[in-house]
Amino acid sequence: MPGENLSRDEAQERAALLSVDGYEIALDLRSATGEGGAEPTTFRSVTTIRFRCAEPGASSFADLIAPSVTAVSLNGRDLDPGAVFDGTRITLEDLADENELVVDAQCAYSRTGEGMHRFVDPEDGEVYLYTQYEPADSRRVFANFEQPDLKAPFRFEVTAPDGWTVWSNGTGELTDGVWRFAETKPISTYITAVVAGPYHHVTDHYTRVLDDGSTLEIPLGAMCRKGLARHFDADDVFLVTKQGLDFFHDHFDYPYPFGKYDQAFVPEYNLGAMENPGCVTFREEYIYRGKVTQAAYERRANVILHEMAHMWFGDLVTMRWWDDLWLKESFADFMGSFSMVEATRFTNGWITFANNRKAWAYRADQLPSTHPVTADIRDLEDAKLNFDGITYAKGASVLKQLVAYVGRDAFLEGSRRYFKRHAYGNTRLGDLLAVLEETSGRDLAAWSRAWLQTAGVNSLSPQVTLDAEGRITELSVFQEAALPAHQPAAEPGVLRPHRVAIGLYAREDVSGALVRYARAEVDVSGARTVVGELAGERAPELVLVNDDDLTYCKIRFDQNSLDTLRERLGDLTDPLARALCWSALWNLTRDALMPARDFVDLVLRFAGRESDIGVLQMLHAWARSAVTHYAAPDWRDEGGRLLAEGALRELRIAEPGSQHQLTWARFFASVASGDADLQLLKGLLDGGAKIDGLDVDQELRWTFLEPLTAHGAADESVLAAELARDDTASGKRHQVRCLASRPSAAVKAQAWASVVESDALSNALVEATIAGFAQPSQRELTAPYTEKYFAAIERVWAERSIQIGMDVVRGLFPGLQDDRKTLDAADAWLGEHGDAAPALRRLVAEARDDLARALRAQSCDAGTER
Repeated sequence: MPGENLSRDEAQERAALLSVDGYEIALDLRSATGEGGAEPTTFRSVTTIRFRCAEPGASSFADLIAPSVTAVSLNGRDLDPGAVFDGTRITLEDLADENELVVDAQCAYSRTGEGMHRFVDPEDGEVYLYTQYEPADSRRVFANFEQPDLKAPFRFEVTAPDGWTVWSNGTGELTDGVWRFAETKPISTYITAVVAGPYHHVTDHYTRVLDDGSTLEIPLGAMCRKGLARHFDADDVFLVTKQGLDFFHDHFDYPYPFGKYDQAFVPEYNLGAMENPGCVTFREEYIYRGKVTQAAYERRANVILHEMAHMWFGDLVTMRWWDDLWLKESFADFMGSFSMVEATRFTNGWITFANNRKAWAYRADQLPSTHPVTADIRDLEDAKLNFDGITYAKGASVLKQLVAYVGRDAFLEGSRRYFKRHAYGNTRLGDLLAVLEETSGRDLAAWSRAWLQTAGVNSLSPQVTLDAEGRITELSVFQEAALPAHQPAAEPGVLRPHRVAIGLYAREDVSGALVRYARAEVDVSGARTVVGELAGERAPELVLVNDDDLTYCKIRFDQNSLDTLRERLGDLTDPLARALCWSALWNLTRDALMPARDFVDLVLRFAGRESDIGVLQMLHAWARSAVTHYAAPDWRDEGGRLLAEGALRELRIAEPGSQHQLTWARFFASVASGDADLQLLKGLLDGGAKIDGLDVDQELRWTFLEPLTAHGAADESVLAAELARDDTASGKRHQVRCLASRPSAAVKAQAWASVVESDALSNALVEATIAGFAQPSQRELTAPYTEKYFAAIERVWAERSIQIGMDVVRGLFPGLQDDRKTLDAADAWLGEHGDAAPALRRLVAEARDDLARALRAQSCDAGTER
């Protein structure tokens, strides 16, 4: 990534100097299909930028990452490309008051999902293109000023191969062989988009009568590869889209401002989705080739609504610099769940938020790289890594509490004023707080300092005192200060104001169910808060701090409550309360306060009674992690055996054809290792075994093949036969992952070389290879790669794109070599490479912290007396 960075100081200096009036961009993509069997590498990009300079005679630069530049002209003067272009920037000297820059370049097709990504479908040979830019890869497609606060209108023209359709942010027409698109509203470079190819295309429309009596018409489109058309449930995509548009128009009082609304599901996508106005892109894995659970459809709906929220938070009003990335991502994450619960069939979305999204936040907030929600983003590499659990899930959690703090009506009215006041502009934290203070009447400065400008997570614990008759005389909530991992222990941590609900639970006499009989909603501040509202209540069996999940904190239990959960967790009838308890128990396990085998035992005894399928899937993932990373090494085999036995038991008793049956089948495959387990998987594949109601479709076949391959029960010929059966892009990814998972030293060497020593694989196949390389059952096979990893990562970071660099550094860290020697190796690398790229050091430090946490948890588990 040499020379590709851009610092905040450079961006601020350029924004003070320049303002952009408009872009005209002409792309010639006819080379994409190749000629004579040759792999095309470049396409022509001609960009005209009209901009003004506040200081005539000053110098600046434009951004472009391209193999070559054919011509550059500034204000009619031809410039020598070799003199002004260094591979990443075009030097601009002696600027006038009004300027016109024209750049004619050969830009590169991408295989890493950054810039103009080119994909060849193995199923039919068709070529598909799409762009992905955030935070700063539009400069790989056209010359520009690559920073979010230099907004401008864009007008695209695209020449494409015959028979192709092209989409961009504006409405397009094919005239004289060229696709010409309507000029956009002023937007940032990173949300412009082009999608081109023989995509399958479905249309619909949305109509709404606005408050002024006019009618808003929004053409809707949805696209995917032709090979996925038979699986594409566009009707459901359009249903959620219309429900979202209804919700946001009802609550934002600002009509959707970008004309049409296309949604393209594209191959080899690095992200979940991207909010390009009028042309949203999604990973095509949201088109389901086989049977999936309602949790999968809920995830897709959440992503659709998350991206739609960005049309207002992020596209209409954009952060000035990446420091305030949360102004779009935290809001979209919160509004995605908020709108989904209130406008769609997925009314339990807050359970998923509490159990899944916040788990991501809690992990991120305890890493050494944790940061305030409003972060210090020095440059683009910092920005790339800050699309994390803090910016998304913690920020959304904080907003959820802000709604409880200022009130729903005040929050939404503040949003409406924010859009109207800053439409097509750029903002910072203070701009949002100003409108929320207006609408709520509250001074939010202290709240902002506590929640947005400090890092770390608080823990809240209850303490109950009873009188002789078993009535509560005092219930207190103790707050443990948030002390980020990077902060010296001698410094005081942060105590925050929390709006929380405290629930008291006890069993019902008749049913034996564990139900809430009392609740108090209070403001917790300081180290200790007495909850007077609950004095006099009968003794609870369970005290749940942060009931209803109003605040962002780790929940702790008093001993009586913990004992109740150990015995009766399955009797807790409220699904959100149950999800919160599971999350708290998992945090105890990660924090080495509960032995991993105890958590596994709870899953084995109570997960079968879990009604929420998303929570059940999280429990399966946590149980696998508990055995793989947090259990004492001498108990791992036993823990794995117990999980496989429990999974098979639940699989056999699950309702035939149900989503619970499917979920237990996938979990069983993920933990199967014994001969009998593997034989059953083989039988389910070849028809020799059957479980009533279980449809072993193509996706489930690959799920069963991975453990068979990893344990040496299926070889390369079996995988080749399966690929012949499923010769698709998805099938190829599955095959590559399975090939890399085979238990052979030669296989590991080949997989390592294909990812670390070569850049021939696409981003999707790099990801698949990494996923197959490290298997928990193959620790000895991958042990030799610890030294190789630390020797290679700085070179990989320097030579590869940031996305591939992140995939390699994160994915190949030797976390399965969980011993003191590996921890020492990580510490040695960090100590000896103080001048390495900060983003690279961050990734290594995060992985090192995960390993240290695992070792602490293993010590806790080993200390358990059995």
